[in-house]
Amino acid sequence: MQQIYSVLIVCYGLSIRVASVFNKKAALWIKGRLQYWTILEKKFAGHPFNLPGRKLAWFHCASLGEFEQGRPIIEAFKQQHPEYLILLTFYSPSGYEVRKAYDGADLILYLPLDIQSNVQKFVDTVKPDIVFYIKYEFWFNFLSYLQTKKIPTFLVSAVFRPDQHFFKGYAEWPRKVLQGFTKIFVQNENSRELLQFIGIENVEVSGDTRFDRVMAVAANPKALEIARIFSLNHKVMVAGSTWPADEELIFKLIYQNKSKLRFIIAPHEISTEHIDSLKQRAGKQAVQYSKATVEEAKNAEILIIDSIGLLSNLYQYGSIAYIGGGFGVGIHNILEASAFGLPVFMGPNYHKFNEAKELIELGGAFEVNKPDDLIKKVNRLLNDKEELSHAISVNKTYVANGCGATELVLKRVNELIGSGQ
Repeated sequence: MQQIYSVLIVCYGLSIRVASVFNKKAALWIKGRLQYWTILEKKFAGHPFNLPGRKLAWFHCASLGEFEQGRPIIEAFKQQHPEYLILLTFYSPSGYEVRKAYDGADLILYLPLDIQSNVQKFVDTVKPDIVFYIKYEFWFNFLSYLQTKKIPTFLVSAVFRPDQHFFKGYAEWPRKVLQGFTKIFVQNENSRELLQFIGIENVEVSGDTRFDRVMAVAANPKALEIARIFSLNHKVMVAGSTWPADEELIFKLIYQNKSKLRFIIAPHEISTEHIDSLKQRAGKQAVQYSKATVEEAKNAEILIIDSIGLLSNLYQYGSIAYIGGGFGVGIHNILEASAFGLPVFMGPNYHKFNEAKELIELGGAFEVNKPDDLIKKVNRLLNDKEELSHAISVNKTYVANGCGATELVLKRVNELIGSGQ
């Protein structure tokens, strides 16, 4: 099974090379790994990575969303264990390119392709003392080699579902790799029960570290002056990580706009072509974030965000939020908006996200399937002070009650590494 997996990974790497000719993200994936081993070996031959007795904690995130989930663990671990150097790796360019200057890590790299020669060279060069994988990353050659080296390895904020391959009859080897984790911290009881059903007992329900992250942002948000001026004395919908299907609904609401809303649109895709298309569609009432003057922001009706990394702080200026992705593979993070108490609207593809289902049941979030849904529900909410107040209270309380996963995880990690397990 491991040999078949390794062959598939090699084929996957070749397919990315082919795609890089015409796909920007694939091209970045390849470019980021050029001269990889030269850079890695040079870094680990020099200060501070070559110091006698140095300790290193390796955190791996697939992309930007997983980084935000892992960030509370990284920062709390560093605070509790300042003697450790922090290595942060990403699989995807959408994580690496945005966070390559993150100052909470001593070194930030791409993860090399998961073939055995790469794995051995990477781990033997880096020599991690402890490893954290965040949520969904299961690179089996890496995990198998870490197990043979007896390096404590933790999976944090994981979610498991019955349709995953671990729970299929042919998946004996992947299940064996899961058993090799020192500890798996899952978000919910359903995940724990699924793993126990296939004989994996090294599991604990810890909750979701995203709650700790979004609560920290909401408690101390970064000021964004153009957005502040734009939203001053106005009701604002913040539309976060939107795709074209989401934007169809939002522009129908804009054209109707009986509630006199202003709109901050932060699209998932910020290419020049897409930003220009949004500006053209919005007309003279729109301004582009990076180019807007204070006076333009004051008078505009639509603010189009053309920069990555601002969204979690933009919600502080909102009255309500629309979260993108619900007409595609799945919604973006709704907790960022909920932490600020914003009622949340989203498309129908949210069922893999417990927080979305629970907030809908509690009255803090709302499913929309077509433009008329969004128009009707937004207008109703903004005109019903009691329902609006309820939604705000529900979301703030929900996020506050979900905090604590970071503390629990690190308490257990400290117990395990302290006892030498």
